Amino acid sequence: MAKKKNRRPADGYQLPPHVERARQAAGRVAGWKPRPKPPQRRVILTGFGMSLLCLGMTAVFWFPAHALAEDLRSRGVTSAATVVGVDSKPKYVKVRLASGPWAGDEVKLSDYAGMYPDVQRDEAVLVTYDPQQPSRVLSRDWVEDPPANLPTYGTAALTLLCLSLTTAAAIRRLRILRRSGPGVPPASSAGRNDSRPSAAPSLRS
Repeated sequence: MAKKKNRRPADGYQLPPHVERARQAAGRVAGWKPRPKPPQRRVILTGFGMSLLCLGMTAVFWFPAHALAEDLRSRGVTSAATVVGVDSKPKYVKVRLASGPWAGDEVKLSDYAGMYPDVQRDEAVLVTYDPQQPSRVLSRDWVEDPPANLPTYGTAALTLLCLSLTTAAAIRRLRILRRSGPGVPPASSAGRNDSRPSAAPSLRS
């Protein structure tokens, strides 16, 4: 007589454990998305440092020039003067006062945010100076109507630009670190655990 074949029901079949683990690992890898590379922390710190540097330059260009013009407008003395020296290396404008208690003295015009009036040698100008400290002197036109402080505007624009870019980078870094998954595929760690070689049995002679 022919032997009966032992047939198992199809729904009772179970995959071997290692095959089931491989199938689960493949599913995790299929659903894994690589995490975008966040902006580096040193880049963000450098950006904030540049913002502070530009802000400091803005303050240096704005406050001394503004304070000088305000002081001379309130208590300055206006005097006729003659330009006796103009140079660009280093840049300066020297005038000789022609009236007032300091008549005959030669002084260098104070810069306004690093700027000087466009004058020529032997040109007659009107200046306003501090009667107690005549070295603090500006062109009268600049005291009454200060020029556009272009260095201040430029450094202020750089400050806003650096601060905006750095803030955007910091926000992007926080979002990536909070919302993204791990930076390595799930199978890599599982693979390392599963593929760890077992200790070989010792052979005794």
